[in-house]
Amino acid sequence: MSGAAFDRLSPAFPQRAPWGTSARLRAWQAAALQIYRDRDPRDFLAVATPGAGKTTFALRVAAELLNAKTVSRIIVVVPTEHLKTQWADAAAKVGIQLDPSGTGTRRGRSREFDGVAVTYAGVAVRAWHYEAVTLATPTLVIFDEIHHAGDSRSWGDAIRDAFGHATRRLALTGTPFRSDETPIPFVSYDEQPDGSLISRADYVYGYAEALRDHVVRPIVFMNYGGPMRWRTTSGDEIAANLGEVMTKDLTSQAWRTALDPKGEWIGSVLRAADRRLSEVRRHLPDAGGLVIAANQRTARAYARLLEQICGGVKPTLVLSDDASSSGRIEQFAADESRWMVAVRMVSEGVDVPRLAVGVYATSTSTPLFFAQAVGRFVRARRRGELATVFLPTVPIILAHAASIERQRDHVLGRPKHQDAVDIWAETEALMERANKQEQASDDLLNEYEAVSSEAIFDHVLFDSQAYGMHAAPTSDDEADYLGLPGLLEPDQVAHLLEERQRRQTVRHERTMRRDKVPPEQALHRQLADKRKELNSLVAQYARLKGTPHSHVHAGLRRECGGPPLGQASLDQVDARIRTIKRWLGR
Repeated sequence: MSGAAFDRLSPAFPQRAPWGTSARLRAWQAAALQIYRDRDPRDFLAVATPGAGKTTFALRVAAELLNAKTVSRIIVVVPTEHLKTQWADAAAKVGIQLDPSGTGTRRGRSREFDGVAVTYAGVAVRAWHYEAVTLATPTLVIFDEIHHAGDSRSWGDAIRDAFGHATRRLALTGTPFRSDETPIPFVSYDEQPDGSLISRADYVYGYAEALRDHVVRPIVFMNYGGPMRWRTTSGDEIAANLGEVMTKDLTSQAWRTALDPKGEWIGSVLRAADRRLSEVRRHLPDAGGLVIAANQRTARAYARLLEQICGGVKPTLVLSDDASSSGRIEQFAADESRWMVAVRMVSEGVDVPRLAVGVYATSTSTPLFFAQAVGRFVRARRRGELATVFLPTVPIILAHAASIERQRDHVLGRPKHQDAVDIWAETEALMERANKQEQASDDLLNEYEAVSSEAIFDHVLFDSQAYGMHAAPTSDDEADYLGLPGLLEPDQVAHLLEERQRRQTVRHERTMRRDKVPPEQALHRQLADKRKELNSLVAQYARLKGTPHSHVHAGLRRECGGPPLGQASLDQVDARIRTIKRWLGR
């Protein structure tokens, strides 16, 4: 059907409320819809950044197809149970009734509905049933977050079998596809000169475009490192600084030590995040915060910590095996309470627009999960809103944060030797090489005991630029960044961060000239100052070259020798400072 034919459709049926086809669309939604109308495709893939409004676009397509009687049934396939209800509620607002507990038949009360919402797992269990439904009835199938069809071969095979006969299929994703060898059903791929296959979207609307159009919020990443100590099962005590280039196993153990609820690191970061939330709520009184935890045990512990920080006010706790979780999310979305703590349920697709501050308190390091988690905080309600996400200073997570605007496709058969790998793949490869070189103890792969942790403010990341490298932890310097206004345009954010950086750099250089390291200063303080100076120089060099901090540290170790920064002597750190100053032309 042509675009003109769509435009001639009657907007309503006399027997029922009209499907919503006249609501105002955002520019990207209107453009994507026009492409859909012009092409009149059986399969269509729309890639749009979280918060951009994929649901609205899909429901407009559904309404027009229903009005045209091209289809008479809608099936929405989603990754989680909560999203079934969320889709049903969104569809009802435009006159489309979806049954979040149905199966797709017209028997019983299902006759009152235009379709159903079901999970990918639910389709996998009853693929034959949905195949029969689509054979019997002209059906539009909407795949929400279609990349989940690549999570396992069984899910991909199930939706291929179930919906191979569907009249129309509309695939949505807010996250670039992961790279693996499993093609996703109903997605087109183009062969590359090297023999690999790359997915082809029919419409792409990225974070950078959405930020330009004021559809999403700009993000400020607050990064915290610090010294960690833990004990292995063999009784060995290991110390390392979070954020240094280490083996993959050592990085994992230092990271998990930081996230241990009994340690000081997570408590300090939660207090800083709550302080930031208070500042945001001065401009946005209903702004909320979300802590994404690694598991249920730590989620409960973080909730107790936040209760203490907030003067006895309990945060909303969302656990995946709790039958009331969906209701709690909905209640939190509607009220004005401060904090929610969740494991994975709120990492994808869940719409809580008032979330403005986040704490990434999980050791999950995949770019897919990270992008979806950050996507919870970028949904703009009004122009000028600012999102803040607190991160551990872990190289691979900083790489994800610095690359949040990058667009990636689902690549199949990419040669292992290809040089043009993305930034996080390079970081993981660096860790793998370190593993081979240093052969971390097998004890680190098993149980360990966290001994101590300390959170130290490291820097702020905004628009792939690092700020605050000379800020003193727990000082007014750190407070400068925690106290950024909650309503700022992106250029205003950059201006304020640059101004704070300039003031701190001038003050730092003046202090360094005035009093060099005094002889009586403790060695550990001398080392801490030198490491901070080195990290500042590394950040400057990384920014100039567009490369991860971890790569610069690795290059310094290759040229100067010596152990990781956490174990380097004062002379070894000085040697690296001299080297990177030479690289910077100083």
